[in-house]
Amino acid sequence: MKVLVVEDNKKLARFLKRALLEEGYVVDEVADGHTAIEQLQAIAYDLVLLDWMLPEMDGLAVCRTARARGIRVPILMLTARGEVGERIAGLDAGADDYLTKPFDLGELLARVRALGRRAGASELVLRVGPLLVDRAERRVLLDGKRLELTPRELALITYLARESGRVVPRTELLTKVWETAFDPGSNVVEAHVKNLREKLGSHASMIETVRGVGYKLVSP
Repeated sequence: MKVLVVEDNKKLARFLKRALLEEGYVVDEVADGHTAIEQLQAIAYDLVLLDWMLPEMDGLAVCRTARARGIRVPILMLTARGEVGERIAGLDAGADDYLTKPFDLGELLARVRALGRRAGASELVLRVGPLLVDRAERRVLLDGKRLELTPRELALITYLARESGRVVPRTELLTKVWETAFDPGSNVVEAHVKNLREKLGSHASMIETVRGVGYKLVSP
């Protein structure tokens, strides 16, 4: 799943991003409402974690603007405001769920999974030949059998499955899966692809190498 974190508290934003990355999600992070709307119009996200108290354009305004523009992505509102009236205001503005700060990380991740399941199975289950990637449950099946993957391997195979049939540049994988730009001499992508191929066994050829460019996931 691709998640947008909208939070102006840098420490909290980094914490949320790190926690989601460790769970295998692809994460973008912005610090204000106007940028959030621009991102939502340009990129198809699966979920938004949205802080209520944002500079200039608060979370309520972001919700209302997104819904008015036809953006239907599930939104989980995060706020220190816990009164019933304010929770109602958030939900009425277009939020799908509401979590009061401070929150338990386990509960937040459970709510993320629940909203992911509600988003629609057709968008959350990716099929490439004998490979099935269940983005909501964060699992991968090959010929009906579950593959035991690390969170980073899961994020990598999910991204390749989303872009199946297209050559994904190595630099794009570094940006989207690792959320960084490693030294060109780093072999982190190659090492993870090698591990995935080993786990795919007889279907290892599904991950094609395009020399000098990147990788492509294809149906056998």
